[in-house]
Amino acid sequence: MRLSNTKLFSPIDLGSVTLKNRVVLPAHTTNFGSANKPTRRHATYLAERAKGGVGLIVTEAIRVHPTSAGRHITLGSFSDESIDAYSKVVSAVHQEGAAIFAQLMHAGRQANGDATRTAAWAPSPVAWSTGAYPPHAMGVTDIAVIVNAFGQAARRMSAAGFDGIELHLGHGHLLQQFLSPVTNQRADYYGGSLNNRMRIVREILRSMFDTAPEMPIAFRVSADEFLPGGLEPEQVVEIVNLASEEMKPVYVNVSHSAYHASYSLATQIADMAFAHKQFVGHAKYFKEGCPDIPVLAVCRLDSLSEASTLIDSGEADLVGLVRPHIADPYLVVKALAGKEETTRSCLACNQACIQRVEQNLPISCVVNPEVGFEAEWSEARKMIALKPVERRSKVLVIGGGPAGMAAALSADQAGSEVTLVDAGDELGGQMLRASQVPGRERLGLLVRDAKRQLENSGVRIVLGENLEPDTVKISDWHHIIVATGALPAQRFTDVGIQTLDIWSAADFAAGKLHLPDGVIILVDDEGTLTGSHLAEAIAKLGREIHIVSSSAGLAARVTTYSRLGLVKRYADLGVQVHLLCNVENADRGKVELVSPYSRSSLNIPNVAALIDAGSAHAEDSLYRLLDAGKDGPKLHVVGDANSPRTAFEAVFEGQFAGTFLGSMDSLPAKQISSIV
Repeated sequence: MRLSNTKLFSPIDLGSVTLKNRVVLPAHTTNFGSANKPTRRHATYLAERAKGGVGLIVTEAIRVHPTSAGRHITLGSFSDESIDAYSKVVSAVHQEGAAIFAQLMHAGRQANGDATRTAAWAPSPVAWSTGAYPPHAMGVTDIAVIVNAFGQAARRMSAAGFDGIELHLGHGHLLQQFLSPVTNQRADYYGGSLNNRMRIVREILRSMFDTAPEMPIAFRVSADEFLPGGLEPEQVVEIVNLASEEMKPVYVNVSHSAYHASYSLATQIADMAFAHKQFVGHAKYFKEGCPDIPVLAVCRLDSLSEASTLIDSGEADLVGLVRPHIADPYLVVKALAGKEETTRSCLACNQACIQRVEQNLPISCVVNPEVGFEAEWSEARKMIALKPVERRSKVLVIGGGPAGMAAALSADQAGSEVTLVDAGDELGGQMLRASQVPGRERLGLLVRDAKRQLENSGVRIVLGENLEPDTVKISDWHHIIVATGALPAQRFTDVGIQTLDIWSAADFAAGKLHLPDGVIILVDDEGTLTGSHLAEAIAKLGREIHIVSSSAGLAARVTTYSRLGLVKRYADLGVQVHLLCNVENADRGKVELVSPYSRSSLNIPNVAALIDAGSAHAEDSLYRLLDAGKDGPKLHVVGDANSPRTAFEAVFEGQFAGTFLGSMDSLPAKQISSIV
């Protein structure tokens, strides 16, 4: 779809700030910080998105007080020592032509600082999840400290050169905790009535105005907490209008959810299981209820086409896209050049962005391994380009899944002569099969985008050819990259019930394989998205399905932000879960589950099939045989053939191998290690 005659790319005034277009990169945690200050990685990462054409960038949450730090890799502004680091980020973004606002926040009750050894602060001692420590209930002196901290942070952001400030009133953080009757159970003049619950917000706005009166202020809110007794859109509209009496915001960023261990948190970073634009309807409440305030719509907006529809229909004035900009920093410049088809699509998988944040790792992206290392990849490529080239390397890539496609493309871009061979009739490997499972269709975007790039490259593609060691003419190649993937687990081979491996189960979920009526049992000790989504898809077929796991946790390898939504859908679909259980006997349509701890057992009758979602094993037989040869080209093994993991590792390893073929010995070790 060509974007023409859309208001999306028209300027808009936000108080004293004029944006060149209405595309926003909203705040999102990166874990790039050091000692709670921004680093060169922040500056480079945000500057790359500014270079890509975005009109406004909002920094990730800048915590205003050490009680909100949580860990050292978050951002904070606790003293004037932070000003210089922030000014470097501002300068990098301004040089690329975008405006930048600083988001100020205190996380509140979920900011228990295991790293900083600080207790969480909150309006009341209400924990955010079962098992979490109850927060410290703030006294009036504590509140005064935080009010002052917001004011001082605003002054520092002004000194650093930011164009404005976004005050975070949402996502279940401290200020929303004061605003919500679910989390504010105070009996003093900071609790009870809405007027009292808003008192801290009014005091903070006054404090910020006193210290930085020239700074435009915006609000970020959660339109709906999705909690019983929690805030709903009509109430949040009232809150914005009341706060506007103190200071009118230059825009209101309409998000949703609370930081609560329930379905609410799953909506905050909605994954591919949620519908497109599922939550943008919230924006209309604010367009109607706050008609004089520009509205920024966010969440599960996957493309600029969707964004332009919202702007042109008048449903929003600005549109924010986080994960699409992580996947491809150049969304806007590609669209303006009429090259939307070259965009790398966000999969909405949450696998390498928020899941890595949860693991206290820097964000990355399945489809864009360069996230956070933009400068390092660029510098390494420049060094490769400067090398004298005596001859073009001839590269054979065996396997056309995510790793093989990434390897072939990057080797071609590095100047090699590349042939990609796959035994199948179509590129994509198991990612293609997975994308046919209902609910996982977006995985196919990775395959589609890679195939489109390959079609426009110099890579020679050979399909339907199953290479064996004796058919590989070693002398023809300087490098061979083996990307032959993995084979599914097959543990239940001698049971009296039909068994399916994960591939066959995917075919069943996609309607390509028939099974007789009866119960389906899925044995998933790994707790990956693969098994979890299969169970959900099979339940949607109307089948009774039981998940059996020897582990103590459900979907253990799935990020909390997706797992909480999964749990709700399981409950709605009637999926039954048996943790800390093993399949001991399976015969004649009956399966016995036994707990290894209590030795108690459960018999499940009328079982039609048993699905094994256990660990895959590398299909590395070709690599082993080639590796045993004494002479020959340099050999590389990538993706699941190296070690069965996920598409994230596969794409990274493929891109890395293809880019740096023959360069590992000549590039400085520091240059290579900085990327990995």
